[in-house]
Amino acid sequence: MNDLIQTVAVYALPVLFAITLHEAAHAYAARYFGDSTAYMMGRMSLNPIKHVDPFGTILIPILLYFSTGGAFLFGYAKPVPINFGQLRKPKRDMAWVALAGPAANFVMALIWLLVLIGLKVFLQQGEQDFFVLMARAGILTNLVMFAFNLFPIPPLDGGRILTSLLPNKYAYKFAQIEPYGFFIVMALVLLKVLYFWMTPVMTIASSALQLIVSPLLFLLN
Repeated sequence: MNDLIQTVAVYALPVLFAITLHEAAHAYAARYFGDSTAYMMGRMSLNPIKHVDPFGTILIPILLYFSTGGAFLFGYAKPVPINFGQLRKPKRDMAWVALAGPAANFVMALIWLLVLIGLKVFLQQGEQDFFVLMARAGILTNLVMFAFNLFPIPPLDGGRILTSLLPNKYAYKFAQIEPYGFFIVMALVLLKVLYFWMTPVMTIASSALQLIVSPLLFLLN
């Protein structure tokens, strides 16, 4: 129980920010490209309550934490409603709307990395411990969301991006996977197949973050 309380305390804000800005980014992008569905339903918001799903965001992660001893965690937020037919160029713009979510997670990972650097520069060791853990949790959470959501199976963002890029005939057939996509992804997670996607994508994203902050690190050293 103490481990659970500590884990929740460290991860609560990073996870809330990660899912909130991910979904809000989809909503902002959809409105920019012509679909105001999410805006009209109040989902173009930075209020976490608008995006939290009681079952997927709270109950499932807690049950998985206890049932697997913390070895496997998974959760999701309420998907932002998007009417792709309302986009100015539906097939093309679908990719940009889908990409907005993972892009928001990448930017948040960068922000948490900058916070981590700032903590180590401006705070003493004892003062920074909890916040260092939180910053590291923020980086990890957003890298996981970035990589997971880019997996090319609909309804994940990567699946929508791939659908957008495929020729119309193949895009239509590929999109028909969507009703079964969640079960396919869960099977791949449980079989640990998704590990072979997550690890390299997270490594590449982490390397990109390190490259971005390298001038700052050079100046601080």
